[in-house]
Formats: sequence, structure tokens, C-alpha cells
Amino acid sequence: MKHPINIVKYSGDVVAFDVDKLINSLRRSQTSEELIQQIVAQVQDKLYDGITTKKIYQMAFKMLKGKSRVSASKYKLKKALMELGPSGFPFEKLVGKLLEHEGFSTQVGVIVQGNCVQHEIDVIAQKDNKHYMIECKHHSDQGRFCNVKIPLYIHSRFLDVEKQWEYQKGHEAKLHKGGVYTNTRFTTDAIQYGKCVELLLTSWDYPTGNGLKDRIDKLGLHPLTALTTLTKAEKTKLLDEGIVLCKELHEKPVLLEKIGIDKKRYKKILEDSEALCKSN
Repeated sequence: MKHPINIVKYSGDVVAFDVDKLINSLRRSQTSEELIQQIVAQVQDKLYDGITTKKIYQMAFKMLKGKSRVSASKYKLKKALMELGPSGFPFEKLVGKLLEHEGFSTQVGVIVQGNCVQHEIDVIAQKDNKHYMIECKHHSDQGRFCNVKIPLYIHSRFLDVEKQWEYQKGHEAKLHKGGVYTNTRFTTDAIQYGKCVELLLTSWDYPTGNGLKDRIDKLGLHPLTALTTLTKAEKTKLLDEGIVLCKELHEKPVLLEKIGIDKKRYKKILEDSEALCKSN
């Protein structure tokens, strides 16, 4: 029997390599099963005890990018969300756009008077009788999770704002809820507390089947940081212009000229952004 290969996760935990996890992550790229099996075989040939998950991801990404830029962009979604930094404001905008495409009217970065003090709310979302106050927690590395302190703090802020909302005319029948969106994960305690006080919790893969990765894929709302045809400096320039999604880039191609992209690359970038805009 072959000895299992131990790998080191972003958190520092050591676990046995699980080929199914690699296969499932590659399936998110929507490439062919044939290519997935080829990449898996090549990665397995290069594994060694103590290899990091980061190194495995880099190998798989490089192989995928060599065959299909768009598939590579879909595969790097988790990393692309981490690149929406360092201020975290582009992540707030992405969450606002996500809720907008799900039928909510949204405001991003709003100062609201609570019952006791003022609060800066990342996203306020309204639809029908639903009125939500969303806090966005953006992390630039995968090893950082949202622990129970975050929902505890957000819930206390929400209660202060809710008290004030309830005084407003027309709010008697509204369903007020607080929520936390993060691009990484929640700890078990954070989820337990959030459920208990009925906070809306959304992370990379929570709730199961309806986390950020599922909703972004479903709606075709990939961040422009997923594009493999742009340099890091170019992505930063576009984020500074207030553009967060590939979809927005496709709607405002003039911005590519503004940041100095030449004609040859311009066409490639727009082709890739259009392909990523297609919802599943």
C-alpha cells in the first residue's frame, strides 16, 4: 500500500493529500474532464511530502492557463477575491453588485445613525419588505478566517441600527436583518452564533451550494482580478477607477485605452471578460 503524501494547508495544518479535492476545484473551471485528468496526473507526479496547497494550486493553475485562459480565470476565483484589496472597498462593491443582480437596491459605504452612535455600513440592501445591513470582511490570505468575535460585533451594531430603523415610518412591516460577507471562511463558533441570532452569513463556500463561489459563477459576476490577461499594476489602476467586475469592464472598454492597453491585448482582454460574464 502506497504511503499517503502529507500536504501543508494555508492555515499551517498538515493533512493527507486528497485527489478528489483537486479534481473538484478543477471542475469549477468548467474545462474538459480529459484535461482535468491530465493535470491531476501531472500534479500527482510532482507531489512530495510537505508540499504546500499553494504550490499544488500554482502547478495546476499554470497547466490550465497553458490550455485555456478563461478556465484558468474561473479556477483562480478564490485568489481573485483576495486580490480585491488591500482596502477591502472593491470587495464591498462586489457584494453590492451581487445583491443588485439578485434584485436588491443597494447602497455601498453609508453612514447611518444608530440609536446610540453613528455607524459606517458597508452595504445596505433592500427588496420588497427585506431591509439588510451587511458588513464585509475581506482577507488577503487564505489562512485567516472570521471567528466568533466578528458576528458578535456585527450583531451588536445591527441591533443599534435596527432600533433606529424601527422608529422610521413604513418600517413596521419590514424584515430587518444584519449580515456578514467574507471572502474566506467562518469558524464553527461564528456559524453557530450567527445562526442563533439569525444573521445572514455568507463566505467562500457557506451556505453550502449558495456561497460566494456559487453565486459568482451562477451570475457571471467574476471580479476583473480573475483575468489572466491583465498585469497586477493594470488591475490596480482599474480598481482605482471604481471598476470591480469583468462585466463592467466589458461595458466600459474605453477604460482599457485610458490605462494604456495596446490594441492587440485589448482584444484578448475583452474576449476573456465577455466569456467570464456568461452566467452558468
